[in-house]
Amino acid sequence: MRIPSWLAQHVAALRALLVFTVLLGLAYPLIFVGVAKIPGISDKSGDVTLIGQSFTDADGNPMTRYFQSRPSAGGYDPTATGASNLGPESVVDTLSDDAEEAAQSLLTQVCARSLAIGKLEGVDGNRPFCTPDGVGAVLAVFHRDGFTGPITRVVSVNQTGTPFVATYQGVTVEPARNGEDYQALGGVITPIRGDAPAEPAVPADAVTASGSGLDPQISPAYAELQAPRIARERGISLDRVRELIGQNTDGRALGFMGEPAVNVLKLNLALDQR
Repeated sequence: MRIPSWLAQHVAALRALLVFTVLLGLAYPLIFVGVAKIPGISDKSGDVTLIGQSFTDADGNPMTRYFQSRPSAGGYDPTATGASNLGPESVVDTLSDDAEEAAQSLLTQVCARSLAIGKLEGVDGNRPFCTPDGVGAVLAVFHRDGFTGPITRVVSVNQTGTPFVATYQGVTVEPARNGEDYQALGGVITPIRGDAPAEPAVPADAVTASGSGLDPQISPAYAELQAPRIARERGISLDRVRELIGQNTDGRALGFMGEPAVNVLKLNLALDQR
């Protein structure tokens, strides 16, 4: 007896459901559980050095005896892993009298972090496209004919106080006002590079968060920047600190993938166990 085609289709769908349930719902998870039990892997499953953490006090200030991790959008909370979703075009702050509505652009976050790290480490924290007070150096430039013609107005969109430049192409620069969207009003958003060095003293990973927000590594350059402070605060030689950095630096994966990285947690543990 031949079953109806519609019933045959339902039977085939049910078979597929059962097969994929077994494969993906049972076999796949069990395989990974088995892999996790392999010697050399299982002993790392509870390794806290695989997840970064902040070395700050109760007020969020850096603990100067410790190497500092890179920023984290989720505060190194494993339950809130993720990035900020801000990209290279995030250069204009949201200025508002309401603290919940106000928000810094990625550019201003980078500028503020670089300035703070420069102060902590005793180096120049200035970066291109940043103002001396640590916000994004961005102007909204208004032209008579929209995007062309003589400039009629200029606003420093991230500053409500004194603008970082007094004039732009002969036009006085105004401070921004809270709640104003100058791009919507027709201003051309114009970042100003300034005279900061092309290669900032503060490395990029010191001022930008990782994609997961949990990475425990920093670049050797950022570790080297912090080394003099660590030596001074702990009363040990700079050579000894550099030796510990080298001992806790992982090379490129497979010898050619990625860049060398320093595990901050392992490094700080080594300092404490010294």
